[in-house]
Amino acid sequence: MTQTANPAGPNKSISERADELEEQMMQTLDRVPSKSPLYTMGEIDPRVGMVRPPLKPGQHMLQGPDPRLPAMPAKPRILDFYRLRLRQGGVQHLLQSANLARKNGFPDKVVAACLLHDIAVAGFIQADHGYWGAQLIEPYVDEEISWAIRYHQALRFYPDESVGYPYPEQYIRNFGADYKPEPYIEQAYREALKHKWYMTSRQICVNDLYSFDPNVSVQLEDFEDVLGRNFRQPEEGLGFDGSPVAHMWRTLMWPTRML
Repeated sequence: MTQTANPAGPNKSISERADELEEQMMQTLDRVPSKSPLYTMGEIDPRVGMVRPPLKPGQHMLQGPDPRLPAMPAKPRILDFYRLRLRQGGVQHLLQSANLARKNGFPDKVVAACLLHDIAVAGFIQADHGYWGAQLIEPYVDEEISWAIRYHQALRFYPDESVGYPYPEQYIRNFGADYKPEPYIEQAYREALKHKWYMTSRQICVNDLYSFDPNVSVQLEDFEDVLGRNFRQPEEGLGFDGSPVAHMWRTLMWPTRML
């Protein structure tokens, strides 16, 4: 009996198989989703231009919600993004960080900062995630929270023995023993040391590093009250309130629009 070959190929990587599956799915859609240059940079030379699949007769480029993603409500709230757009492994990390801060008796602002500190990593972008995350939430939280999230990006590279924060061994594994942060990170660290909210940002690092346990599950509902007290929900819904960062929330909702 002749066996049918696996169209993905038995020796292909998970990434290659995922790309092929995505290509097959796009062939069946009337509205074809797009990938920005940032999405493909490093795999495809950005100088070749935008990466767009050829359109078949009757197909058009997507200019709205991606049918492959869960539908967002008309007036989305922060919890909708946690449930429908953020990577669930990242959400669990945020929840465990906040849970550890709560167990350690830290005030509401620290718990909320831990709950939000890696929101950019979980749903938007990893590079300079402290800056992106702070900008994303800045119009909706107390200034101390957004400041702490911005500066935790720098502080995590520098130990503070007074609060039991050593240089993470994980960073040695990830970046090498000879890694030296860029000058702008060093400058941000020096600025943070002199700031009145230094310890708020430092406590994000303390609760961030040792909080994740894959065998423990913390529920988002356990922290609805914290977000309710510390995150101002716009009546129009995130992305439609005319704030300086509304476009960032819309990008999270509709990440594959062509324009």
